[in-house]
Amino acid sequence: MSARKERLTVTVDPEFIEAGNDAVAEGKAESLSAWVNAALAERVARERRLVALAQAVAAYEERFGVISAQELADQAKADRESATILRGNRAARTKSKTRRRTTK
Repeated sequence: MSARKERLTVTVDPEFIEAGNDAVAEGKAESLSAWVNAALAERVARERRLVALAQAVAAYEERFGVISAQELADQAKADRESATILRGNRAARTKSKTRRRTTK
């Protein structure tokens, strides 16, 4: 970011001020201003990613047609089925669910 800073007066919810001051006290931020500046930088980056994503979707749909609700549902299902399980494994979870059903 720019070395030159500008002063800004804003109204902020008290819990955000407390969170920023906590971050400073914990050494996670140099100052409340630095913490707020980092939050604003993250928001700007997020907004830019959302614009880029919207542009990519629009370009895709212009080339291949509108993505249907069914296509989204099918992809979500495929994503769930191919997901890597980080805690336990799919077979163990299925067995435990089956066991619970049969013991009732």
